[in-house]
Amino acid sequence: MREIFEAELKQVGDDLTEMSRLVESAISRAGQALLTADLQLAQQVIAADHAIDTLERALDERCVLLLAQQAPVATDLRIVVSALRMSATLERMGDLARHIAQVARGRYPARAIAPDLHRTFEQMNEAADRVARRTTTLLTTRDLTVAANIERDDDLLDRLHQDTFTALLDSSWSGTAQETVDVTLVGRYYERFGDHGVSIAKRVTYLVTGDFADDRGAPAGQRATA
Repeated sequence: MREIFEAELKQVGDDLTEMSRLVESAISRAGQALLTADLQLAQQVIAADHAIDTLERALDERCVLLLAQQAPVATDLRIVVSALRMSATLERMGDLARHIAQVARGRYPARAIAPDLHRTFEQMNEAADRVARRTTTLLTTRDLTVAANIERDDDLLDRLHQDTFTALLDSSWSGTAQETVDVTLVGRYYERFGDHGVSIAKRVTYLVTGDFADDRGAPAGQRATA
């Protein structure tokens, strides 16, 4: 019976890793579509999101069955519950990549991002790519150094997100109303993508150490009051 349970847990881990690989592909292609006004690539990202959703449903059903049939406790329970949380997070990351692709598609044949902010969004996409790749590595290795690197990439995304607001509020900004909306939306999508990567990093840290950190990386028992 234990062998069956361990095989099911392994499949849960494999499904999470596969979801993460699909998210890697989605955010990379969505960013390329956004920056190059590639309609075909944007369409591919939008269509491929269905595969992430399907994997999430299958993984969640597997986890619920494990909870119902095996009644796991201690470390095993943490693994199953964390997998449920992380599958939802990965699904949301896939949705954010799809949203970016939808913006790219909606502005075709023009580029959604004004030239003045093109480099900023290149950097945002590079950081989001790293978050996605490192998330896959983290799910495979549970290497907490990788978790720390994800948080650093998220900090960079936060700074770049602030840079977009600085540009939009500057008196020299000459973008159209639509460009202003697109910059605001896409910047938010990238910022949230990084936040979700950090959420997974903290879940994996919890699995490894038994401690769950708050939003700024301190152990739960050491959280600062708001």
